Amino acid sequence: MSHIHWVGTGLSAIPGIKRLIENGHKITVWNRTIEKAQSSLKGLSPEIQKFSIEALNSNLNKNDILISMLPGDWHVPLAKICLQNQAHFVSSSYISPEMLALNSDFKAANLACVNEVGLDPGIDHSMAHFLVNDLKNSLPKKDVSVDFISYCGGVPKIPNPFRYKFSWSPAGVLKALKSPSKSIKNGEIWDVERPWDAITRYTAPLPEPEEFEVYPNRDSLPFIKQYHFNPDWHINQFVRGTLRLDGWSKAWSSVFNEIENLTFPEGDARLQEMSNEFWVKNAYEENEPDRVILCVSLSAKSNSETLYHKSYVLDAWGTQESSAMARLVSIPVATAVEAIKNGEIKSGVTSAPDSPHLVDRWMTMVESLSQHLEIVDHLK
Repeated sequence: MSHIHWVGTGLSAIPGIKRLIENGHKITVWNRTIEKAQSSLKGLSPEIQKFSIEALNSNLNKNDILISMLPGDWHVPLAKICLQNQAHFVSSSYISPEMLALNSDFKAANLACVNEVGLDPGIDHSMAHFLVNDLKNSLPKKDVSVDFISYCGGVPKIPNPFRYKFSWSPAGVLKALKSPSKSIKNGEIWDVERPWDAITRYTAPLPEPEEFEVYPNRDSLPFIKQYHFNPDWHINQFVRGTLRLDGWSKAWSSVFNEIENLTFPEGDARLQEMSNEFWVKNAYEENEPDRVILCVSLSAKSNSETLYHKSYVLDAWGTQESSAMARLVSIPVATAVEAIKNGEIKSGVTSAPDSPHLVDRWMTMVESLSQHLEIVDHLK
């Protein structure tokens, strides 16, 4: 029977580890500091090992499953160890070009290398696959103009003056603000150098509609193919982006101004200094609830008439047992592990599964993790 190796016990890992243990799977948890892992996993009793590449390599066997919850730089080296030992690999991170380059090797070995199975990326993919399939089944007509948006954000359940709180090092959030994005707006490719140049308002179709600030991130364009858009559709809008509380851009205006003028790599020291300051002033307090909002929407028009418009909307917040972010990242990862064990995920480097029966299972699981999950039909 395959053994599960879970590497990393950060704040977003614990609910997934707990789910696998409760479901009777054999699991070894790897962490740099055993004492820290024991503290994080109190009440649970998995085998805990001190993490090193060498130790993990010597304990990984054929058909085992390795989950990496470490920073992204670790994923490809760990995936290569899986290939050496004929084991499967899982992470919640985006598929990097270096990871995609391993696709043929994983296929040849008949091994799964599943990524993008957390919250965003992950649950958002499942919502998109559902809506695209639903549109194709509801509207066989191909000469339509479509608009697609996908916005996700983790925010404090109780808003603070900074309009944001950190559950891990702020450095990653700050560095992301230096990243350009590419999406489609008004039928044309829209390149944006910095997020604050593209902030707009968005009304989420929650039971009580709520306004947020949103902006595109990363390169949205590859996901058109990943979501199986019909090649005949005219794409008027396609954007995957980040969602923040209303008032976030005003609260962060001085941050934007400073980051814009930093020169890298010389600016790394100042960025780390800012990260340390924000961690002191705006980290979550113990048992303070976070909140996650995810909205994915797809519409289709023909001759200015809207023929289809639905949104998949999620709203979740932290409880005494876990944060919303931890649940929505790590339990989908655990679900992917179980799908691999059941032989339900194809070999090669893949993202969140797109087959309808697995999408349905994913969303049933997500409903159990959320306080609100709904498909809104805007034409009714």
